[in-house]
Parts: sequence; C-alpha cells; structure tokens
Amino acid sequence: MESSAQSRAAVGAATIAEAFLITSSERAGDVAVRTKADEVTLTWGQLRDRAGALAQGLAALGVEPGATVALLLGNRPEFHVCDIAVMLTGATPFSIYQTASPEQVRYVVTDAEARVLITEQAHLATILRAREELPALEHVIVIDGEAPEGVTPLADVEGAGPEFDVEASVAALGPDDTLTLIYTSGTTGPPKGVVLTHRNLLTAVQCVEALIRFPRDGRVISWLPSAHVAERNAHHYLPIVYGLEITCCHDPREVLSYLPLVQPTWFFAVPRIWEKLKSGLETMLAGQPEEQRAPVEAALRASLRKVRLEQRGEEVPAELAAEVARADEEIFAGLRRMLGFDAVEAVNVGAAPTPVEVIEFFHAIGVPLAELWGMSETCGAGAVNPPDRIKIGTVGPAAPGVELKLASDGELLIRSGVVMAGYRNQPEQTAEAIDSDGWLHTGDIAEIDEDGYVTIVDRKKELIINAAGKNMSPANIEAALKTASPLIGQACCIGDGRSYNTALIVLDSDFAPAWAGQHGLPEATLPALAGDERVRAAIQEGVDAANAQLARVEQIKKFTIIAGDWQPGGDELTPTMKLRRKPIAEKYAREIEAMYAR
Repeated sequence: MESSAQSRAAVGAATIAEAFLITSSERAGDVAVRTKADEVTLTWGQLRDRAGALAQGLAALGVEPGATVALLLGNRPEFHVCDIAVMLTGATPFSIYQTASPEQVRYVVTDAEARVLITEQAHLATILRAREELPALEHVIVIDGEAPEGVTPLADVEGAGPEFDVEASVAALGPDDTLTLIYTSGTTGPPKGVVLTHRNLLTAVQCVEALIRFPRDGRVISWLPSAHVAERNAHHYLPIVYGLEITCCHDPREVLSYLPLVQPTWFFAVPRIWEKLKSGLETMLAGQPEEQRAPVEAALRASLRKVRLEQRGEEVPAELAAEVARADEEIFAGLRRMLGFDAVEAVNVGAAPTPVEVIEFFHAIGVPLAELWGMSETCGAGAVNPPDRIKIGTVGPAAPGVELKLASDGELLIRSGVVMAGYRNQPEQTAEAIDSDGWLHTGDIAEIDEDGYVTIVDRKKELIINAAGKNMSPANIEAALKTASPLIGQACCIGDGRSYNTALIVLDSDFAPAWAGQHGLPEATLPALAGDERVRAAIQEGVDAANAQLARVEQIKKFTIIAGDWQPGGDELTPTMKLRRKPIAEKYAREIEAMYAR
C-alpha cells in the first residue's frame, strides 16, 4: 500500500518536532492515541493542543533548549503528550524504566542533569525517595491523582506560559540537536546515556519507509517500556511521522489480548512474547479432542515442510502446495484472525536471539515473522529481513542507508546516519565505540553470507570459553533449550572456564501450571513444580532433545530448576527480558557450584 502524501512530507522534515507539526496539521481529525476501550482518545489535533499547552507551561518552569526532562510513565496517552511537549520546547525528554529503584532513578537523573521530572501516582513514592538525594531536581510533576506537598499537578502546568511560541521553538531546532537519551540496560555496568539526535531518528524512519509502506489507517500497539529504543522508535516516533494510530497497553502482560482488538499494521515484540504465543497455541491444541487436533497437527507438519523447502530454495511439490493452500483457507486464516494478524504489513522480532523453530512455526500459519537487529546506539535500526525476502535464522541484510562489515575477530561494525552522537558525559567510551572512520563497534559477533544477510552469533563479552579453550554462544544453547520444551520459560547456560556446561532453568509460568493439571499434579505453583520429580523428568527430556541438536562440547550435562519465576526488571532479567548474567551468577552461586561438585 502507498503511504499518504502527508507521510512522505513528514519523512522529509528536518526534525521529529517538525514532522509532528506536519502530521498533526494534516491529520488533525484522525485518532492519534487511544486506550483499548476508548476511555481516552486523542486526535492528532487534540494531541497538538495538549502538547502545545504543556510545552508553554514547561517553558514557564524554565525548560529550554539544552535542558533535559525525565519521564517515568507507563504506556498511556499522557506519555505521548508529555514527551512531545518537552520536544516542542527544544529540550530533551528521556524515559526511566518503570522497574527502576530509587538508586537507579538518582543515577540517570543525575547523569542527565534533569531539573524536571514527570511521573504518575504508581511511581510517585519511588520518585520522592529518590528526590531526597537529588537537590538539583527542582520540579516533580504528577499527571494523575492528588499531588502531595512539593509536587505539581500536571493541570497546573498546562498553558501556564501562553506567551511561549511553539512554532518558533520548533523552527529553531536543527537535525543535530538531541532528541532523546536512551539509557542502556546496564547488564555489564552502570547504564550509559545514548545520545540520539533528530537526524538519527529521521534516518531510522527512512530505513523503515524503504521497506514498509504503511496504509493511511495504520495501527500500532504501545506496550514496551518507553525507556527502550524499540518502543520509542516503533510506537512513538514512527507514528508521529506516518500518522499511525497508537493504542496504549498499560500492562505488557496483556499485549496478546490487544492484538485481535487492534488488528495492528505492524507488530514488534521481543522473542519471549513470540515464544509464549507459540506455546499458548500448542497448549490450546493439546487440549482439543483427537478428532479436532489431528487435522491441525497434520496441516502444521505439511506447512512446516513447505516453509523449509522454500527456505532451502528447493521446489515445493504441487500436491504439497495444494495441501497447504487448503489448510490456510480452512485452518490458518481463522487462526490469524483469532490472533489479530489479519491486517499486518510486517511482524518483527528482535532484541535477543529467537529460536528458528519459533519463526518457522509462525511462517507455517501464515504470519511472516522476521528477525531484525539494532541497538540503542543505532536507534534500534541496522539489519532487517525485507517482508518479501525473509531468510529464517538471520536478521536480514543491512537496512537501506546502512553499511555493515565484520572486523577481523568477527565483530559486527555499522556505519550510518542512525549511529548515535555518542554516550552522554563519556567521551572516552564514545571514542572506544566509534572509530575514526565512523564505524560503530557493536560488541556483537556475527556472520554475513553471500547475499549480505547477517547472522548474530552472540555478544562478544558473553561468549563462553570453556576449560579447553572452546568458544561457544550461550544464547544459542539457551534458545535450543527453550525450543525443546514448552515447560522451559527461561534458561541460563553456565560454562565459562568450566569443563562442561550446566544450566539454570525457570519453568514457564503459563505452560507449567497447565501441564501440571493435565498430568494430575496436586500443586501447580512454580516452587512446588520445581521440586517435583515428574517435572524434572519432563525437563530432562527437553534437555536431551536440545543436546541432540548441539555439538558435544555445547551440551548441557547438568541442570537446576529454579523454584520461582524471573520477572522483567528483576535481579535476573532486564526490563526487555535479556539475561543479567553476572547478577545471575552471583545470586545462584551455590546452585551453580553444586552442579560442578564431584
């Protein structure tokens, strides 16, 4: 489908702020932001009015070009109002993870030198504790509920400085002015503030435009943390440029229930979401009577065979093609409608390795799931599988306008207008990351095939080197484990400097209780199941199946089932569900050493 003329005009804007003025003028009566049941709905014109009034009030508080404003907000319409308002003043908005502790809030607010912070009641207590040691934080603004002493209600700020000229402020912005800061998740040390400019994000938008032509009524779901680059790019800046309708999902655990209601045009999710969706479908199928289950299983087997033949570039027999076409019409089309993938132009997965079997499954049911690769330092852009040329197992070729190459040790290097301006307040680390020729050293070990498609091996710093000197990718081993058994929700491979590999395994919080019910286990809580021998035997079957797919040196010799769950933003996982390997090793040192005791 063709983008509208307005979309192309906004793509050509000098700044994201200018793009917003174009979109909000051209699409004034169209819905910009909403909640699922339309309890709150803002048109682009209303969003411009609200953001403009708030920009005036923020300017009256002293927010000006060069300043920073912190946001600690969930996925709600007010986030878009507040973030855009700060941008319209010429200042830099940045987000804090909702799971942040007072100490983490203090760190990023201090590093960013923010004098204003906007939050909601759910996080106000955390902010007030953090504020006790933030003397430079002059204003805390709360968007809802009652404001305690020393806190300002949002309503008191909106429109407080009517003399402020929003359009003049936007006109004064340049492409190389800072648009936002993305604080890295801090898996290997204190978070670094990635400085992204208007030019960076507009270049990233143009990368997407070259691959996907969004229809005028395009829709996305805002559900990832706004502190993550993927959320800001996919569900905030792209909608600003394309005029896409944003539906806010306040609880990320409910995002799958939003899909059939929203029917998104583009849906991006981290691997764990796709893994859960697959296991949920498999659980539903397993509960069906044999006469209903058998035809679906047969259709899946046939479709998977077709997908694999196509991926290998082999001819698909006519009878197989006809069988899959019938299955698509009779089974898979209804499944896609039920899931909410009827209107998708593209569906993507990224931020961590995705098991090939998961991607194959969705291709088999007619959902062309494609991996992409990017970093906070590249606006989340870098490599992406084109929707019509997906190569499963890769993250695709370089996105339009992006150069990729490998260093002598296999590290992936990227050069493009999407590459950050640098790390805030860290010139030495910036110089280490971006060389004199403009190549960003990503820290990812990769391979590039003859067609230019990139396969990510693992993070350079996370590769396991065993006692015999063999290099291994823990992420690939963990993906094999999770693929081998739907009971395995999380896995952390241990083996650096060791004579063999072991794993910490966390049961899937959705599938494990259902499995327990099907097998007549008296207790279905994760701690109880972790100690049950029948569960351990089922996990052992999964580990054995994974080991059959791994090289001998990669295989898991022993495992421990953790009695509980690992939550995003907790000790073990980042807010986007990446493993925090060092904290895991420290927290579970006793369990790990027990697996290596003779």
